[in-house]
Amino acid sequence: MLKWLSKLTIELDQFRRPVVMMLIFFLGFAGILVPSSYLVMRNVGASEGGIFSLLPFIGQLQPAPIVAADGTIIFDPGLAALSLPDPWDGSSRVTILIMGLDFRDWQAGDGPSRTDTMILLTIDPLTKTGGMLSIPRDLWANIPGFDPGKINTAYFLGEAYRLPGGGPGLAMRTVEQTLGVPIDYYAQIDFQAFIDFIDIIGGVKIDIPEAITIDPIGFDQPKKNLKPGVQVLPGDLALAYARSRSTPGGDFARAARQQQVIDGIRNQIFKFDMLPSLIADAPSLYETLIGGINTNLPLDDAIKLAVLAMQIDPEDIKRGIIDESYVTFGRSPDDLSILLPIPDRIRTLRDEIFASAGVLAPVTPGTTQERMLLEAASISILDGTASFDLGTDTSNYITALGANIINVGVAERAYLQTTIIDYTGNPFTLQFLIEMFGLTAFNIRHEYNPTSPVDIEIKLGSDWLNNNPMP
Repeated sequence: MLKWLSKLTIELDQFRRPVVMMLIFFLGFAGILVPSSYLVMRNVGASEGGIFSLLPFIGQLQPAPIVAADGTIIFDPGLAALSLPDPWDGSSRVTILIMGLDFRDWQAGDGPSRTDTMILLTIDPLTKTGGMLSIPRDLWANIPGFDPGKINTAYFLGEAYRLPGGGPGLAMRTVEQTLGVPIDYYAQIDFQAFIDFIDIIGGVKIDIPEAITIDPIGFDQPKKNLKPGVQVLPGDLALAYARSRSTPGGDFARAARQQQVIDGIRNQIFKFDMLPSLIADAPSLYETLIGGINTNLPLDDAIKLAVLAMQIDPEDIKRGIIDESYVTFGRSPDDLSILLPIPDRIRTLRDEIFASAGVLAPVTPGTTQERMLLEAASISILDGTASFDLGTDTSNYITALGANIINVGVAERAYLQTTIIDYTGNPFTLQFLIEMFGLTAFNIRHEYNPTSPVDIEIKLGSDWLNNNPMP
């Protein structure tokens, strides 16, 4: 593709028609940031030159000048020298947060929406690499200016309270704080624009690993069973495939399908034979997608990123999903299912994808005990056995190791298995206690309660009474 484009002799500083920029953006940056190509599509209809401004990109350059309807010469091959626009500045990594809205909110149309999809995309000009990280909607996060909540509510709160930057701005700040990655741009995508775009490019080829039942959006759309194997999905089925949660793995499996669809669109766009159809369909793309995306990505930056993205090999695009390996399952104060992040595991995954990105929060150093000390969580020990002094002995033992024990008492009932309840989110202390007590995830409960007098509550069971390392 680069070799083909290198034959172009248009000096873009002299030929700044939005449609040409759109095409370059489509060919390049859409390979990684497909949804943001909608931004440039908006400019097709605004071009004075119209669609014919794209003709030099078909096959060989046309020898005749390109003339607008009013007689103005837009491009004269005899006067212009061929070159590509400058790529990104060669040093700064760029990161974009892609957001899709919750269909139920979007369909109701009676107020702000929550995000249903969050994918963080990145391009590194130094290493010529890219990456995408999927963020689950139920991830528990600190939302700047608000109580902690599911990360998908940040967009809603930003819109509902009309904060500076609105929903996208608060969503960006929340993800930045959660992952420790600075975010440059955002793009919020419309369902119908996504469907129409895929239909215009002729569908997307997907290798479906196992049978799945999908539910296309719309009241009159029946569910459809997709068989395993390679097949081309039209827009409505591609969206339904990417949105489906009715499979083992739930949101985590859905995140993998979303990345699979993005890869499929990338492959479709980068096929050489897509170019004539993109050019022919540019007017309809503009009309269809004009209201399909909300983004703060400037056009000039999009062009530079497009040229850079064209140089990235598909094998150099790293992918990650914050799944069950990086979270623990818990309940919110209003008894909703939530995913509590395990910070260091998420940061390790983040660094694999965003290495050299200038991350804000590096992996916490030190041993499990040292990290527990840094967290300084307050702990209550409640004896759930018949032993008279087990609670006091355990408190003395753990205190000697640096734990912050502020209460010792008796549990409300007998416990066979020691149980730990985390009220405020303390992953380092939990890890320390899990290792010390020899527990598993089944012994841990997450019940977020910011008004709790303690951060963590330990209810001692007979297992600890009968088998412990205390002197």
